[in-house]
Amino acid sequence: MTDLSHLAVSGTEIALRVTPKASRNEIRMGEEGLRAYVTVVPEGGKANAAVQKLLAKALGVAKTRLTLVRGETARDKVFRLD
Repeated sequence: MTDLSHLAVSGTEIALRVTPKASRNEIRMGEEGLRAYVTVVPEGGKANAAVQKLLAKALGVAKTRLTLVRGETARDKVFRLD
């Protein structure tokens, strides 16, 4: 898992691209930015919840500190760390 603890500053906005129905849950740092891969389907907010949980684990914070700012139904999402 990618360690993103250096981004765990209150008020930080984290943009990432999500790929649902992947073979495993992981976050990768690439040239294009952060990419999140989750195994769940994008129905009823399940993928958003999985991304929030995965991102919180990579940041080393509680998932309740992450708020989805943009991209509820899009692949490109922005989370804010409160």
